[in-house]
Amino acid sequence: MAARKRLICASEALSDGGQGIRFEIGAGETAQPAFVVRFRGRAQGYLNRCAHVGIELDWKPGEFFDASGLYLICATHGALFDPASGQCLAGPCNGQGLVALPVCEEAGGVYLIEDGDRSG
Repeated sequence: MAARKRLICASEALSDGGQGIRFEIGAGETAQPAFVVRFRGRAQGYLNRCAHVGIELDWKPGEFFDASGLYLICATHGALFDPASGQCLAGPCNGQGLVALPVCEEAGGVYLIEDGDRSG
């Protein structure tokens, strides 16, 4: 089945190093929390799950960046992640990274690219 795009938010809703947008992938009992942020001009999407322990990262809804706006941070453990790759840079995640989601930006919107095997 061909890939399809699902609108997450308007492009203008994201600013570099600023608040992210939460959304879910999947449906029903298989739904998983996810988020999108902007870093160095690009929208980046990830599952909202710490690589160390599967808890959500944000310390307040949509707050994923540390105070510098340069790193994603796990509010529970303080692990720091590279916003461009999701790779763990510091903390208890032992080099594990965030699970990246395919997103694109076009026509003033940020979209999740869903393959035929995902519902949502």
